[in-house]
Amino acid sequence: MSSGEPNLDEFFVEKKRARNPLVPVGAFVTAGVLTAGLISFRQGNSQLGQMLMRARVVVQGATVALMVGTAFYYGENPWRPS
Repeated sequence: MSSGEPNLDEFFVEKKRARNPLVPVGAFVTAGVLTAGLISFRQGNSQLGQMLMRARVVVQGATVALMVGTAFYYGENPWRPS
């Protein structure tokens, strides 16, 4: 590498997984429930598939809420006194 190219370590000083390890877990759980729902639909069990799709929406919403909460907690809050 030449001296003019930036080092990747400069960009990723703090790993975000260390801040909130539950977000990747939520993403994997969402993918797992989605996969199980698609498999049950393919096997013809639409009642179970529909229940799993609803569960996926709940898990996905919880994961997004964790992401937003983490961003709010660690981010700059203009309403927080200095």
